[in-house]
Amino acid sequence: MTDDIATMDATAQAALVRSGQVSPVELVDAAIDRIERIDPQLNAVIHRRFERAREEAAGDLPDGPFRGVPMLLKDLDGFQAGEPYHGGVAALADAGFLAPTDSWLTERFRRMGVVFVGRTNVPELGLLPSTEPAVAGPSRNPWDLERSPAGSSGGSAAAVAAGLVPLAHAGDGGGSIRLPASVCGLVGLKPSRGRITLGPEAGEAWGGLVARLVVTRSVRDTAGVLDAVHGPGTGDPYWASPPSRPYVDELDDPPEQLRVRWTTTSPDAAVATEPEVRAAVQQAVDALGSLGHHVDEGTPAPWTDAEASASFTAHFVTAMGVWTAAELESLSALSGVTIDASGVEPGTWTLAEMGRGTPGAAYYAAVGGLHAAARALLEWWEDESVDVLVTPTIPEVPWTLGQFGAQPDNPVAGLLRAAAIVPFTAPFNVSGQPAISLPLGQSPTGLPIGVQLVARPGREDLLVGLAAQLEQAAPWQERRPAVHA
Repeated sequence: MTDDIATMDATAQAALVRSGQVSPVELVDAAIDRIERIDPQLNAVIHRRFERAREEAAGDLPDGPFRGVPMLLKDLDGFQAGEPYHGGVAALADAGFLAPTDSWLTERFRRMGVVFVGRTNVPELGLLPSTEPAVAGPSRNPWDLERSPAGSSGGSAAAVAAGLVPLAHAGDGGGSIRLPASVCGLVGLKPSRGRITLGPEAGEAWGGLVARLVVTRSVRDTAGVLDAVHGPGTGDPYWASPPSRPYVDELDDPPEQLRVRWTTTSPDAAVATEPEVRAAVQQAVDALGSLGHHVDEGTPAPWTDAEASASFTAHFVTAMGVWTAAELESLSALSGVTIDASGVEPGTWTLAEMGRGTPGAAYYAAVGGLHAAARALLEWWEDESVDVLVTPTIPEVPWTLGQFGAQPDNPVAGLLRAAAIVPFTAPFNVSGQPAISLPLGQSPTGLPIGVQLVARPGREDLLVGLAAQLEQAAPWQERRPAVHA
C-alpha cells in the first residue's frame, strides 16, 4: 500500500481516509518513510517535524477536504508558529530563528485537515529561480539529479514530483510556483492578486507581485486547495472577486469555446525560446484546437516593443532592490538578528545595497512604470478579446545546477542569468493575472516542459476548467521521474 500511496494525489489519499481504508497516522508514517529514504538524494526537505506530525495525525484533525494528507510547507512565503523560518538566510539559520505566529494561509491549510511533516528548501529570500542556497545546499530535480528543480519553490516541487508528499506550499513573485512546476512535471497555479491572503504579517509583498498557493500533481488537487483557502483576510489591501461556484465544479463542466491566443515569442528580445519548448507549446495549442477552442497565434503588443521591454526590466530591477532591502530590515526587526553582509549571499547584499541607495522618488517611478506595463498588457487583452493566452512557462529546458552563483567580479551574475528564465512568467505577477503551468510537454530526453495558460484577472475558474480538459486530453499522471518513491 505504501508504494501505491506514493503515486496518488491528495484527493485520492483523502478519500482513503474518509472510507476508513487507511488512517491519517498511516498516511503520515508512509510519507515520513519516503522522505527518509528518498530525500537524501534531493535535499528538498530541510526542516523535519516528524514526531509532532505523528502526534497531530493521531489527534483530532479538522474535518476538511484533505483530512490526514501529509503536506510540506515552504521555508519562505509564510510562517508556522514555533517552527524554523530561515528563507535561505544564513543569519537566521545560525540563530535558529523560529516563527512567532501562524500565517493566515497556514491556518487555512491546517483547516483542510492536512498534517505538516516539514519545510522545504528555497533560494535565499526567493530571489533566484534556482534552489541553491549557500546555507542549505542545492535541491535536485528528481528527473535528473544534475539539474535544478527551479525556484523559489524548488524544494516543494522536487518533493511532490518524487512522490514524497502529494502537495506542498508554494509562492510566486516572478514565477516561483510556475517555474518549479514546469521543470518538475507538476501543476502550478499562481492565483490572481488578492485571491489568497498574505496576512497577518503582510498586506502585500513585492508591491503586490507575490501570490501563494501550492504545487500538485493534479488539477483537481489544485482546485480543491483553492476552494479551501481563497478569500481576503481582515485589512487586506486587495480583493479578488469571489468565484460564482466552487472551483472543483469546473473540473467536469469544461468552458465553452474560448478565444485563445498563443505565442512563443519572448517579451525579452535577447531571449530565444528553445525548439523543444516551442514544440511543447504547439502540441498544447493543437490539443486546444481539437477541443473546439478558437486558436490564433498572436503576441501581446507590449512584448514586441523593445523600448517598453527594456523599461519594464529596469523598473523591475529598481523595485526589486528596494523590496530586498526592506525584507532584510523586516526580518532583522522580527528576529532580533542583525543581518549584515556576512549573513547573506553576495548577490542578495549587493541588490539590497542598490535598494538602499534608491531615492524614494525613483522607487515610486519604478512602481508607476510597472503599473503602466500592466495596463498596456491588459489593454491588449481587451482590444483583442482574448480569453486565454498560451505561452511557454520557461523558454528553455530544465537547466543544470551551478549556473546562478555570484562571481568574484560580479556578485549579481545569478540575477542576470535569471532574466533568461522568467520573461514569460514575471509580466503576470505585475499584471496580477492568474496563470497556470501544466506539464504538457517533454524534451527528447524525457525532461518535463511546462506550458503556461493565462486568463483575465479573477478568472481562475476558466484556467481550472481548461486545465482539466487538457489533463484529460493529454494526461501526464503516469509519467515518473528517475527518482521516485
